[in-house]
Amino acid sequence: MDIIGNLLGAWAEEINIWSVLFRIAVSLLFAAIIGCERSSKRHSAGLRTFIVIAIGTTFAMLTDMFIFEKTQSGLFILSGASVIATALITSNSILFSSRNQIRGLTTSAGLWAVGLLGLAVGAGFYTVGLLGFIAVLVSLAFFNGMEKYLKNRSNHFEIHLELTSSTYLKEFIATVRKLGLIIDDVEFNPAYVNSGLSVYTISLTVASPELKKYKTHKEIIEALSSIDYVYDIEELSV
Repeated sequence: MDIIGNLLGAWAEEINIWSVLFRIAVSLLFAAIIGCERSSKRHSAGLRTFIVIAIGTTFAMLTDMFIFEKTQSGLFILSGASVIATALITSNSILFSSRNQIRGLTTSAGLWAVGLLGLAVGAGFYTVGLLGFIAVLVSLAFFNGMEKYLKNRSNHFEIHLELTSSTYLKEFIATVRKLGLIIDDVEFNPAYVNSGLSVYTISLTVASPELKKYKTHKEIIEALSSIDYVYDIEELSV
């Protein structure tokens, strides 16, 4: 038996008007809190999107459970369809910017997780829903700083580079190698072809032991940005 459902009483574990209202309210609350966290960081999918996904999957599970009680059919068709629909919606929230950056991946995963939370709450698995809610919220809200720290100390990173002329690319590559960086890949970005700039996406590996020990990506990029022919440079991130 579900621990929280058992504490609440038999009404919370059955399908009745009060348990339905309670499950919808719980799904709405969980989704709203996670949606607020995403909205506060100006991500593509915000408060209303998270709420609608959670409410939709909760309705799907409640309807499947009602049909099961009436017909004794073990096929939870609406719940399965809601998972597929959520996957399609989340895939559409992943975007590629003009700088070849993947954006919205974490928010997309958050939407998918909230959809599963809605299914759990709709099924009356309140304990699983609560634990899942806490895990998702902690992952999104509190691991962001740790992720940035680890990425900034990684030996591999990508940069968006804008040069005033393509003739300076060879010189830039030579400078980067002198600093102790290995160039893994150079890709021309055609999105800026009419801007008057030569724009590239460059994959780098930190090879110098001194750079690995003392320099972060931010410090390396700040040093490269001081070069005269570099119009703009920044690290690409997911």
